[in-house]
Amino acid sequence: MGHSDFAVKAENIGKTYRLGVRNASHSTLAEAVLARLRPQQTSNDYKRFDALDDVNFEIPQGEALGIVGRNGAGKSTLLKILTRVTAPSRGRIEFRGRMGSLLEVGTGFHPELTGRENIFLNGALLGMTRAEILRQFDAIVEFSGMERFLDTPVKRYSSGMYVRLAFSVAAHLETEILAIDEVLAVGDADFQRRSLDKMRQAAKEGRTVLYVSHMLQTVKTLCTSAILLERGRLTHHGSVDSTLQAYTASFDRYAQHQADPANRQGSGGVRFDRVWMDDDHVASGGTIAVHFDVPATTSALAVSDYWVSAHIVDDQGTVIVQCDSRLNGKTMSADRRHTGRLEIKNLWLKPGTYSVDIFACQAENMLDVWDGAWRFEVMPDLGYESSATTDAISAGVVLSDFQYEMD
Repeated sequence: MGHSDFAVKAENIGKTYRLGVRNASHSTLAEAVLARLRPQQTSNDYKRFDALDDVNFEIPQGEALGIVGRNGAGKSTLLKILTRVTAPSRGRIEFRGRMGSLLEVGTGFHPELTGRENIFLNGALLGMTRAEILRQFDAIVEFSGMERFLDTPVKRYSSGMYVRLAFSVAAHLETEILAIDEVLAVGDADFQRRSLDKMRQAAKEGRTVLYVSHMLQTVKTLCTSAILLERGRLTHHGSVDSTLQAYTASFDRYAQHQADPANRQGSGGVRFDRVWMDDDHVASGGTIAVHFDVPATTSALAVSDYWVSAHIVDDQGTVIVQCDSRLNGKTMSADRRHTGRLEIKNLWLKPGTYSVDIFACQAENMLDVWDGAWRFEVMPDLGYESSATTDAISAGVVLSDFQYEMD
């Protein structure tokens, strides 16, 4: 690759945040008065958090690059820097071409304007002339399927409607670089398929695509190369297959790191101190039992009640099932210790390695996020005819209990 062939080049990129350690709320009038009398916060009142550190790479023109990693690895921070939503704390980025982006639902949309007006607004923000926007206008509307709602203010759109129109604008306007963050997680299967096809077409036409996703199968389908981020550092850059292999190999390191509550995401109002299964080898279709201990909080929360949600995740990062205690009508109190048990029945997992991610949640407040809290193996002892070859179970995410009837 010649020096002139790159679309994006990042050199020593870092992003550091200052996190205040002083509690801004006060439980008594005396505490509030004392706080006003204290000197203003200095640099010692903060701790530094490196969301990204020393990230270097070049992306060739026309490459479809996947950016993968676990929650908190720095994927979205990197994409926001690449799309100039935020500036790096250090390092430099060089671009060759205009950047179109879809980082979250409704990015760049003005809620009071109609869908039609927002198409022109987005195009103008991307540096397009009115003639360029008009040339693509019909294709944008047709792809989004939003013709009926084009003259409706977007503040009345559902999140799915937002995504359909926003993706269509980003994909059709003629930028050289297209950056997308998890957009395909929203929308029906047909829209997801057409969106993938559109991004593949964009890469074939010479546009550079940057794609952040937890859906590793989608990364394999779309991307031609990938990078892996771990706790803010770029640890692998290569083919999609080699990057996903590195991602899988990083599980043990990550699980050890997450075992310390101080390293986990969440506000920390409560923290799990133990998650376990009775057996780390299970049969497909057998009962999966996950146990957990949560101690009482050391300081009172504004709202005591919280709930637990657990994900079973395969070795490609796909969430196979979500089990939320609210669906059983179960909540917990932060004021006392809880020992819980989650029982999952009749889940026909395919043979392989799986992990349990577990969360302590309140409305708009994630108390604890323990990714990779436990790992287990599903044995290749299946309730099917043993004469069947492996290609009989190669497709699909899970197996199923089915039976054909023939005349």
